[in-house]
Amino acid sequence: MKKLLTALILTSAAAQVTAAEQIKFVTEATYPPFEMMDENNEFQGFDIDIARAVCTELKAECSFANQSFDSLIPSLKFRRYDAAIAAMDVTPARQKQVDFSDVYYENSAVLVAEKGKYNIVADLAGKAVGVQNGTSHQAYMIDTYADEKVLLLNFPSYQKAFLDLKNGRINGVFADSAVAHDWLTKHSGGNYETVGKAVTDAKYFGAGFAIAVRKGNTELLAKLNKGLQTIKANGTYDKIYATYFAK
Repeated sequence: MKKLLTALILTSAAAQVTAAEQIKFVTEATYPPFEMMDENNEFQGFDIDIARAVCTELKAECSFANQSFDSLIPSLKFRRYDAAIAAMDVTPARQKQVDFSDVYYENSAVLVAEKGKYNIVADLAGKAVGVQNGTSHQAYMIDTYADEKVLLLNFPSYQKAFLDLKNGRINGVFADSAVAHDWLTKHSGGNYETVGKAVTDAKYFGAGFAIAVRKGNTELLAKLNKGLQTIKANGTYDKIYATYFAK
């Protein structure tokens, strides 16, 4: 009996160690250059590389799952995943629901529209502007441009919003600056541009991107912050950044 009990204890301890060495990330992989699927259906992108680098420093195994953006926080709250890394802005509203790591990317947002047609966002009064559902961009547009009567259309992904822009079904897309510039470089054919100045309102964008974890998961949060600090100190972060954003 003692041998059996000892074996069970050792098995339980081993299982706990294994669990501690695994971090299950959830993301929304239609958001280049931050997260996307490659031709082999593998997760790629700036955020993915950051998460992998952090896991390497923590000597942890990381896995990734793909879900819609507006389901990421609920998935953490229901303990389906350990952490969400998905170009997620740190906002007061989200901080009520989840805890965030240190910021790993400073963010801004821009409007993309047909070249030469508009000078500022308010010029799109009565026009359709696409945003991704559940994002800070959606909240910002609702709060800021309701009086200008900008018609806001919600999309499950920015890929679909940009496709509708290119096909003439909407007049603009309001998105993260890096995502917008990635699309302008690769897919716009030179027919589109950013309108007005980049938005850095801290209530929506200025705090930057961070990794979200379930409320109260202080142990994982401390590990993620330690990993982020290490990759910034040893140059790994700069190498990853240069891969996606260096001119």
